[in-house]
Amino acid sequence: MSSHTGVKPSLCFGQVVIGPAGSGKTTYCRGMQEFLTSLGRKVVVVNMDPANETLPYSCAVNISELVTLDDVMESMKLGPNGGLLYCMEYVEANLDWLENKLKEHSDCYFLFDCPGQVELYTHQSSVKNIFSQLAKWNFRLTSVHLVDSHYCADPAKFISVLCTSLSTMLHVELPHVNILSKMDLIEQYGKLAFNLDFYTEVMDLTYLLDHLAADPFFKKFHRLNEKLAEVIQDYSLVSFVPLNVQDRESMIQVLRTVDKANGYCFGDLEERNLQAMMSAAVGADFQFDSTLGVQERYVETSGKTLEEEMMDL
Repeated sequence: MSSHTGVKPSLCFGQVVIGPAGSGKTTYCRGMQEFLTSLGRKVVVVNMDPANETLPYSCAVNISELVTLDDVMESMKLGPNGGLLYCMEYVEANLDWLENKLKEHSDCYFLFDCPGQVELYTHQSSVKNIFSQLAKWNFRLTSVHLVDSHYCADPAKFISVLCTSLSTMLHVELPHVNILSKMDLIEQYGKLAFNLDFYTEVMDLTYLLDHLAADPFFKKFHRLNEKLAEVIQDYSLVSFVPLNVQDRESMIQVLRTVDKANGYCFGDLEERNLQAMMSAAVGADFQFDSTLGVQERYVETSGKTLEEEMMDL
């Protein structure tokens, strides 16, 4: 945060939790707050959603004290989408209020619970500008982007999720971690066509396109889907970390990834594990074993032979 004494301000670390409505952002913030507290990390949650009226966590800073969606909709005669855009523009214009509130917790780790409107993170600039200002105040943040894991069961929806995730990564311009949330519900709406690591590592999407072409509705859009897949693979940026917020091992894996992304594991705010630091430094924390464990826990095996699965595809 800014300083007028000439003394360099200390670093503040944290996460900005973003994603579509209903993807589990508020639940994630509550779970991560409890998890970090159990680890001895001093953490505060900042509610950045002016439409979030019921908060299941203890909130240190609440943007609703500055502006609420209901007030904006009533006074400006706007709908919920336009009202939320106006709210974030209003926050951007009153960043001094936010700075003063955050200064009271300068020795804490921050969780920013953000609104669930996708266009705020894909092309509208207010939230991006707020994040940029936080960086100028010496915040080192990771963007944690949550999407529902059950979209993996639908090839068309998964391609849409990949496009949204890529667009968000390019627009927000922060260290970025994509999360497949609600892993315990991953097969709620259908079976996965491939192993879980195919989706978390975003492997060769041509296999997914072939699977998608089996649907008569999407067959006529094969060329369009092919080009979308090419864009995603040409950037080669998108991957996912699976998460069940009620599973401690899953939370540990997410926290390790986030701490590596924003540099917290290299700081001096608390005693660090030397092995974890070296692992982050050389990029040696492989995901395969953890992903395999998640698949065994949440994805049902078909019991079919390899030949039978190939015939199904």
